[in-house]
Amino acid sequence: MNITYRKATEDDFSQILELIKELAVFEKAGEKVTNTVEKMRQEQAHFECFVAELDTKKIVGIALCFYAYSTWVGNYLFLEDLIVKEQYRGNKIGGQLINKVFQLAQEKDVERVRWQVLDWNTNAIQFYQKINATIDKEWYNCDFDKTAIKNFEFLG
Repeated sequence: MNITYRKATEDDFSQILELIKELAVFEKAGEKVTNTVEKMRQEQAHFECFVAELDTKKIVGIALCFYAYSTWVGNYLFLEDLIVKEQYRGNKIGGQLINKVFQLAQEKDVERVRWQVLDWNTNAIQFYQKINATIDKEWYNCDFDKTAIKNFEFLG
């Protein structure tokens, strides 16, 4: 199997979005994906993405990240998604994609790389433990979706 690892282009967005949708279904939240290829095109300045591509031009994995800022440490990279199609797992694709993220982190001299993992995703947790990631079980996610933002009642 011949795989190329490279930075994503606009031409990749439809395949990237399909992988994102597959991940959402795996995470039991398929209905929550509202992103579109057009939106990705409009917002591409806000994220970095690396792809794992077969010689057939089929994308079988991605690592999508963005820059964030922490008041405690400063600039950092947030790894939003690390996805490898199920049938291609076990071929070190995830490791090669995370290498790309850490190369970017070193080039940009960020203070940390952060990401999240579901507490029931034992395969991912084992992979992250294998690469010596610190897994913090203390913090909870707090979110507002677009509708909740629109309906937010400002505190008086």
